[in-house]
Amino acid sequence: MTAAFIDYYEVLGVKSNASKEEIKTAYRKAARKHHPDLHTKNEKAAAEEKFKKINEAYEVLSDDEKREKYDRFGENWRTAQQAQTYSDREGREDNTWSRSDADGFSDFFESIFGNARGAGGFKGSFNQQRNIRGQNLESEIKLTIEEAYHGGQKELQFSLKGRCPICSGTGMVHQNICQNCGGTGLKTNTKALNVKIPSGIRDGSKLRLRGQGGEGIGGGERGDLVLIVKVVPSSLFKLEGNIIKTIAQIRPEQAVFGGRISVPTLDGEVMVTVPPMSHSGQKLRLRSKGWPKKDGTRGDQYVEIHIDIPHTLTQPEQELYQKLLDQRKEVP
Repeated sequence: MTAAFIDYYEVLGVKSNASKEEIKTAYRKAARKHHPDLHTKNEKAAAEEKFKKINEAYEVLSDDEKREKYDRFGENWRTAQQAQTYSDREGREDNTWSRSDADGFSDFFESIFGNARGAGGFKGSFNQQRNIRGQNLESEIKLTIEEAYHGGQKELQFSLKGRCPICSGTGMVHQNICQNCGGTGLKTNTKALNVKIPSGIRDGSKLRLRGQGGEGIGGGERGDLVLIVKVVPSSLFKLEGNIIKTIAQIRPEQAVFGGRISVPTLDGEVMVTVPPMSHSGQKLRLRSKGWPKKDGTRGDQYVEIHIDIPHTLTQPEQELYQKLLDQRKEVP
């Protein structure tokens, strides 16, 4: 069974471009915080597991060779390390490889990466890199409620690691370390993509952009970019399940006498009747003006009334309010 991929940068709480010193500092801080001896008996098991991951992360990220493979191969980094060790050992034992010798290693490598495709003969050490598909990447995409409801095209900017254009992903230029990528073979680039957003998409939905993920190795195809949708409240609307919530500000006289007001919905403005003697916090229900459901129907929209008290009054308004106050005082 393949071990679950662990984001070592996330474990230590550092960015993927963190320096060795930053990684060391983060490791010491995390190790102190999660040391099992500093936790209660009930917390000790969880602390030991966390402490183990912290040490594992530091072991990889503090080692230049392991970190380079981790950054380059992603979830396949361990098997890539094993494959390299295997090829180096076999190369030292017998500097001349026949096709039949190579078959065993080919099977080993294909069992690891699954989608690796055929290769020619081997000579010396493992000098022909197999086609390895790039890893799938995930990124969060934030949409306002209006954007998620209406859908359409949206241009997004992404920072993605891709093959270094100078060394073509080898990490070397004329037998020297590539200065453009520092020998990693990868370079972070900003990429603009036009993404089609389906109308009525829900929070937590995933959009898969094929061939826009991690760079393939040895001519392998790119992985996919998976966008996880996060629907955020807008200045007008709040979404809870299939219910849309919004606020309507009304004047004091409208609260007393009622009347017609304009209210925003996802489909545009509609006129709503405010009943007489309404109060702040009172809710008006607009049927089928909420979020689309899977069965094709829609939820409801609730309009919460807020009475807007004026900050300033004209002289006639002051006199009217004073008259009203005086009359209220006379009521037993």
